[in-house]
Amino acid sequence: MPVVLLVATLAKTYAQSTIPKNDPALQPPVINTSPLPHYDYDKLDYGMNMGLAQTPKGRFWSCWTAGGDSPEAFMLLIASDDKGKTWTKPMAVVDAQNPVLEQKRSVQNGTLWTDPLGRLWFFFDQSMTDYDGRAGIWYSVCSNPDSDKPEWTLPIRIWHGTNKTKPIVLNGGEWILPVSLLNRSIIDKDPGYYLDDYHELDSLRMAHVFLSTDQGSTWQRRGGVKFPNASYDEHHVLERKDGSLWMTARTNDGIWESTSLDKGWSWSAPKKYLPHISSRHFIRRLQSGRLLLVKHGELSERTKTRSKLMAFISEDEGKTWKGGLMLDERRGVAYPDGFQSPDGTIHISYDRNRATDGVILMASFREQDILQKKLINSSSRLKHLVCQPDGLDRMPPPSYRGLAKEQSKIPSSQ
Repeated sequence: MPVVLLVATLAKTYAQSTIPKNDPALQPPVINTSPLPHYDYDKLDYGMNMGLAQTPKGRFWSCWTAGGDSPEAFMLLIASDDKGKTWTKPMAVVDAQNPVLEQKRSVQNGTLWTDPLGRLWFFFDQSMTDYDGRAGIWYSVCSNPDSDKPEWTLPIRIWHGTNKTKPIVLNGGEWILPVSLLNRSIIDKDPGYYLDDYHELDSLRMAHVFLSTDQGSTWQRRGGVKFPNASYDEHHVLERKDGSLWMTARTNDGIWESTSLDKGWSWSAPKKYLPHISSRHFIRRLQSGRLLLVKHGELSERTKTRSKLMAFISEDEGKTWKGGLMLDERRGVAYPDGFQSPDGTIHISYDRNRATDGVILMASFREQDILQKKLINSSSRLKHLVCQPDGLDRMPPPSYRGLAKEQSKIPSSQ
């Protein structure tokens, strides 16, 4: 059976057999592949960067959050066929709002990843309200991401929690996916529907790793780390050259770290790694074997605002860092994500002034630019526009945003 059909069949079976019909948070979201004109840029008023990926024939894909960092959130996908110079209008949307529900149902966080088979994975969460204390990670897979008509599988729910970080492939072929089950302090307090729910998950509120040994068909939860003064985790996992796994995470007290010597089953006591404002960082292994880090400010700096987005290189598995290329010095820049193209160019997307400008930008540079702390490659460029919503104060209500017919009769959970 073809992979796309197989995954779609599994998703359908899962949706029909294991999803309680009276729990709308567990109803499979719909990938809307005909989102225009309801989701054109003149209808959008917010932009929070989530993911950036490149597919086998060179197409760039970007996913980002619109509607607000709020219960109104939904996610969009756009693409570029000229290395990020120009971008399409929204090509796909996941918007879980439904007027028959008594509560808002948000799709707010996620990322994009191209697997070793050339398939594009779209990971995203779904939660009642802004965060109901449980949420859930879903994925859809596109086997023809360079096509004029990309086809997405029916979404499958992996587990509870949220995710903003790409998987990695271990030397043994296993896939590792970071998943975070957020702490209770983040549960939406207004109107507070879920403040007393899901206490059975409290012992699992931490930064987890999930492992797949069958190229993503199934995922198994392994161990995790409960970081002190935890925030949204947004953790990254890397495999070091000695075979250990290294986790770095966002906290309210900078970037913290932990190490696993048994492929994620157990983890060392977490400790402080770098000063950092409470915001997302990005860390990834490059083709050269070096590590890339994108953070706010210099290595020893905790910036006062989300500003000074900088890139660094490590040649010793993260023990020390070199260079320091300023990607964007302005205030309001945040949430870096990206990839390295086969030609060695590093591409990092991020957002600026989400609620007032909603701009998604991209920086393209090389390792030598980072080490020299300036652009020395003629093809490198900074602050390039990916997209910008221009519909401030004109966003249609949730009841109008392209709801799928099959969602219209989902009962309320209240």
